[in-house]
Amino acid sequence: MQVRGEALSVRRVGAYYALTLLAPGVAERFRPGHFVALAIGDESSSMLLRRSFSIYRCQERGVYGGTVEIVVSAHGPGTEWLASRRPHDPVDVVGPLGTPFALPREPASCTLVGGGYGSAPLFTLAERLRARGCRVDIVLGAATEERLFGVLEAKRMADSVTVTTDDGSLGTRGRVTDVLPRVMERAGTDAVYACGPMAMLRAVSDVAAGSGVPAQVAVEEAMACGIGVCMTCVLPVVGEDGVTRMVRSCTEGPVFRGDTVRWADVGTVPADCLGAPVAAGGH
Repeated sequence: MQVRGEALSVRRVGAYYALTLLAPGVAERFRPGHFVALAIGDESSSMLLRRSFSIYRCQERGVYGGTVEIVVSAHGPGTEWLASRRPHDPVDVVGPLGTPFALPREPASCTLVGGGYGSAPLFTLAERLRARGCRVDIVLGAATEERLFGVLEAKRMADSVTVTTDDGSLGTRGRVTDVLPRVMERAGTDAVYACGPMAMLRAVSDVAAGSGVPAQVAVEEAMACGIGVCMTCVLPVVGEDGVTRMVRSCTEGPVFRGDTVRWADVGTVPADCLGAPVAAGGH
């Protein structure tokens, strides 16, 4: 649904900003893995395309109504505009969008992996998993300590938390995949969930597949419309019939099974993809 929301608060969290928006009706429909698409700028702005953000938190009822919280890294005109919002500034919201994470039917051991502020959607997921009696182990990684997100929050809700930084400023020096096999073995992991940069998702998917454990990953492809119309966020995914199709991250995703994404071909249309262009002289 599309609602004319408004900013309630913006707070600094390390290198990021947590933005709480009044968005009646959106919060009530939320499931972990959903995202929202926000209009950026005002009527005089040249920023025509919406920006998509994973939902960090939702509250169905509040003083003003349902709220949605997102995490923003202010590194361009659009995100800087969001980070500069003040209470009661209008923000047009479309959501909740996308295909969310699938939860296990029975209690299971789940390992959640997040990179940078991409870890934001994992915390409501962890709460839903714990409510189903699941074990939850969390691995968080980033380039530096400042660029980690949610370490203290993870420690309050998980059975174990493992932190990595590229520069060694906090936790283990290295990447999440350096520690992931050990965490999975110790926890007896039945399922992996991951959010973060595409390179990290690819590496996590490889580790999970190598251990025979299913992985669900929320991809970070650029989404211009967020509702499946513009086709800017397509990527090659292998279907249950073994056929590769270009599917939309915003509708069929952003959550996919990690072993179905053709990571090496992301950004291209593989020649064997259904509907791929045929070269001149081809059949």
